[in-house]
Amino acid sequence: MTTPSPNQTVERDGDMRPAKAQIEPISSAVHVCIDMQNIFSKGGLWETPWMERVLPTIVTLTAWQAERTIFTRFIPPETPDQRPGRWQKYFRRWAQATRAHLPLCQLELVSELARFAPPALVVDKPGYSAFSAPQLYSLLTERHIGTVVLSGAETDVCVLATVLSAVDFGFRVVIVEDALCSSLDVGHDALMTLYRNRFSEQIDLVTLDELNSLWQCEEHTSVA
Repeated sequence: MTTPSPNQTVERDGDMRPAKAQIEPISSAVHVCIDMQNIFSKGGLWETPWMERVLPTIVTLTAWQAERTIFTRFIPPETPDQRPGRWQKYFRRWAQATRAHLPLCQLELVSELARFAPPALVVDKPGYSAFSAPQLYSLLTERHIGTVVLSGAETDVCVLATVLSAVDFGFRVVIVEDALCSSLDVGHDALMTLYRNRFSEQIDLVTLDELNSLWQCEEHTSVA
């Protein structure tokens, strides 16, 4: 089999796309950091093992773009019957995660990130996707945001839901690979492959170092 050169197009699952595409500069963007809360940190009810590992990267990103950062928080209901459909079954299974039982400090941002708000904004959401908070879409469109830069937890749950919602709304999505955390390598790795192979027109994957060189400086760009 002949190995394609770096600039050749290659066929993947019926698609033709560059083997290594040039990533366009990033502008009119915000950083949306998904659910970096105590409940997912070490010792939390839903501890995410990678969180400690990626937290320094997210802190660096947020410190650089604090005025253009939006933190989301996943907020469970007081009781299961406050949510529709299968969410009721979910929260009966996870009754200890409802606000009737969970210490509310578990829902706060981890302290390393909470110090950035303000100027960063905090948006509470009832579901997996950041866009389950209806005010988020309005906030972004009112500020003429075209690109969403994503970090946070977890790659294969809330980040995944947010990525696909953002794509459906027409935003360019930039995923900072070294600023994501998950509970399982297999789910994280599978999604990185999926995004590269099937969503290359709508999703870019970068490291924080690459983001630093791609995100163009903008004036008057606070999301507050």
